[in-house]
Amino acid sequence: MLKLHSCLFIFCILAMHINTQAQKIDLFAETGTSVTTDVTTSIFKTTRIVNGQSIENVGAGVLDFRILHRFGPISQGGYNLFGLDQATMRLGLDYGITKKLMIGIGRSTFEKQYDAFVKYKIVSQQVGQHNFPLSISYVGTSIYKSINDLSLTYQPYTSDRFSFAHQILFARKFNDQFSLQITPTLLHYNIVENRTLPNDFYSLGIGFRQKISKRVNITTEYFYRINKLDGYYDPLSVGVDIETGGHVFQLHVSNSTGMTERTFINETTGSWAKGDLRFGFNISRVFTLRKPKELRNIKW
Repeated sequence: MLKLHSCLFIFCILAMHINTQAQKIDLFAETGTSVTTDVTTSIFKTTRIVNGQSIENVGAGVLDFRILHRFGPISQGGYNLFGLDQATMRLGLDYGITKKLMIGIGRSTFEKQYDAFVKYKIVSQQVGQHNFPLSISYVGTSIYKSINDLSLTYQPYTSDRFSFAHQILFARKFNDQFSLQITPTLLHYNIVENRTLPNDFYSLGIGFRQKISKRVNITTEYFYRINKLDGYYDPLSVGVDIETGGHVFQLHVSNSTGMTERTFINETTGSWAKGDLRFGFNISRVFTLRKPKELRNIKW
């Protein structure tokens, strides 16, 4: 297995190489030619497929207040109103620094986790004078688990509570109806339960969007864990995206409870085969903090 620093080095080399190629296809250069390049947009309808990051960014100067909400297990039956009596949620703020660079912070009720991430669009799918078949982004996430674990016999260091996720997003919009994304992921735990466990866990995510009508899309997201923690299951989420007045309201069913990369990829306790599923939804409200004319001189 590669060590964490080796994987980060590979990711950085890949990003620099692709970004170098992207510099050769300056979409916004002022030239005298009439040949243009069309950049593919709306590969997905929002910045999240379900739990995981999609290839999309919020616009430059735009703040997105986002709520991810998950009810309890449907299998609990009518006594708990099929999970509606229980809920976990993540409140987040995402902000577009430029059209390529996006940052975000969040707080989850599940395990009282805090998270922060950065997403950078390395290159965009495009046709015309220059062609590139994929959109590629990098996402780096830091997660802090603040809940007190009463089973521990020692006082953990602050650094022990951190874990990190590194992801490369490869996405393609095949046509107006169908988009696909592949997400290689590295999860790093600063500390694990015992010495037999690795600190690094690898997984491969796949997600897609299928258009049903002008305002309705079906989305699916699955992560295959290459090396696994015992007692957990691969996460699978199926959702419906509904566009309403410029916003996207996401309804979904998932076997995961947590909504950070650590918890929904590597620590999902529910099983589809056992009917341990949860209803959930994602909603957002965007605010334009900087107008486009204020961003003209920012070129990243």
